[in-house]
Formats: sequence, structure tokens, C-alpha cells
Amino acid sequence: MKFRDFIAAMGIGLASLLAGCGNPQSMFHTAGPAAQRLAHLSAFIFILFGVVAVITIGILLAAGLSHRGTLDWHAPWNASGGHKFVLYGGLVIPGIILFVVFVLSLQRMTLFPLHRKQPMSPNILVIGHQWWWEVRYLRGPADQRFTTANEIHIPVGRPVEIALQSADVIHSFWVPALHGKVEMIPGLTNYLRVEASRAGNFKGQCAEYCGAQHAHMRLLVVAQPPAAYQAWRNLQLQPAQTPASPQAMQGREIFLRAACPLCHTIRGLGAAEGKAGPDLTHLAGRQYIGANSFPNDKADLAGWVTHAQSLKPGCKMPNLDDFTGPQLRALVAFLDGLK
Repeated sequence: MKFRDFIAAMGIGLASLLAGCGNPQSMFHTAGPAAQRLAHLSAFIFILFGVVAVITIGILLAAGLSHRGTLDWHAPWNASGGHKFVLYGGLVIPGIILFVVFVLSLQRMTLFPLHRKQPMSPNILVIGHQWWWEVRYLRGPADQRFTTANEIHIPVGRPVEIALQSADVIHSFWVPALHGKVEMIPGLTNYLRVEASRAGNFKGQCAEYCGAQHAHMRLLVVAQPPAAYQAWRNLQLQPAQTPASPQAMQGREIFLRAACPLCHTIRGLGAAEGKAGPDLTHLAGRQYIGANSFPNDKADLAGWVTHAQSLKPGCKMPNLDDFTGPQLRALVAFLDGLK
């Protein structure tokens, strides 16, 4: 490789690294007490095993430099000596180190407060589907509960109990800035407690391979100040807005005549009560579509409606390519108005 090619490659790598620094999906950029405890434990383990590696390399170098000669001569197989070194260096010391790490992982400062078998009452139920997240807000009477998808809003500085289930295969809930990985197993409900120490958008991901579009099963947690969170919650409790333009009104009729209501719910639109796909009542208020795989703008929305199988092959959203141009624009105008 020529020197200029090496410099160019380094520049591309550095640019890629910096491009991901705005909102990194990393357990080392913590934003909550649970993730912080896990990061501290990980740093301790990393340093501990780094020290062990340095000591081991030093012993090997010392042994190699102090014993000179050729391979023509070696000690007889039954020569004494070295047994204690093997016993302590190969069994006792590693055993003590692994035991310490094990105990630290089980202490209340790590796993015990992160996974709870029986929380008093979960605030949110998250159900993993191939390949999207159903999010149900459970607190309060029936008229204070609602369902959304792929985007979880929580108030800053308040612990939130989350129940985790799966509708099909094994998934794994992972938002590294807030918490460690928790499995979502069919027939079993797991629990965790998350708390955000600051406002922001925190990216997550299904961390258990769950099929062809596993990489596009992304998650977004939006931590908001309590007042902003309450305003968002109040909006979510409202039914879908009435279309604001004749084009959007036409789009609503197109939506109802198409296959959309068979899979999707829009609260306030009685004929749309499907449960197979995400709730669309406030679709336009979400930042992304396709389980946070594509921006929520008109162009991507039109592409998703008509050619979902091209964007996310194997998903349960079929291609709906029988709309005319005016019909598609009207349908997108209706969906884009679901704030």
C-alpha cells in the first residue's frame, strides 16, 4: 500500500469514527445508573485482566531469557520442580480472580437491581415481534393507557419498570446507554428497571439474532424532562387528528379501502383496528419508521408503503404498489398528519 493510500484509509476511518460520536450506541456512554454500574464493572474487569496479561507476558519473557541453550537437551520427564507454579499460577490465582468477578456481578450494585422477577406494577410492556417493538403504557385506568411502537418515551430522573415479552421468537432488549441486555423469551415475562439521568435520544437494538431482518430491529428511547414527557403522554392519549386538508381527507378514505386496517390500528378511526402491525394513531410524531430503520419523512414513508419488501425483505408489511400517483400522495398526506 502506498503512503498516500494509507493516509486516505486512515482519514476515512477517522471520519467514520467521528460520525458516530453524536449519539453513540455504546455502553461506555452511559446515561443512567444501571448502565453506569455495568460500565464500572466492565472497566474493572478490563483493567484486572489487563494486569494479569501483563504479568503473564512478563513471566514468559523472564523464563525465556533466563533459560538459554538448545532443544537437544531437556530435563527428564520425571524431574521435580515447577508443580507449585502450575498449581498456584494455573489454578489458585485464576480461580480467585474469577470468583471475585463472579461475586461482583451478583452483588446488588450490578445484576440484582437491574433484573427484577416481580416488580410491583410495570409502567410499560414491550413485546418483541419480527421485526418491530410493540410498546404498551400500562399505568392508570383503562382510559389512560395506550399503545405505540418502536419508540419509548420515559421521564428523566424517574425509574421506569418495563415488562418484556416476545410474540414469536427469542429477542433481546438492549439500550446500552441505559441498561444491559435482557432476553425476551416466548411464554416468559422478564422485567427490568431503567432510569435516565439526562434528557436525550438513546439508541437500542435487538441483541439476539431473530431472523433475516434482525439488524433492522432497532429501538429508540427518548428521555424527556417530566413536563415534556407528560405533554407527550397527554397527546398519545388523544385519538387521531382529523385530516386538515382535502388531500388528507382523501388519503383517509384510501387508507380505509386498502388492506391497511387489517393490520394497523388508528384510534378514532373505528374501521382501523388491526393488531398484526404497529399502532399508527400518532405515526407522524415518531422520528423513524420501519423499526427505526428509516427517517420518518414523506419520501421514505411513500417508499415504505409501496415497497416495504424492498426496504426490509421478509417483513410482514406487503408491497402495496397498486396506488396511482395522486392516491399515494393523498395517503402519505393522511399518514403524515397523524401527529
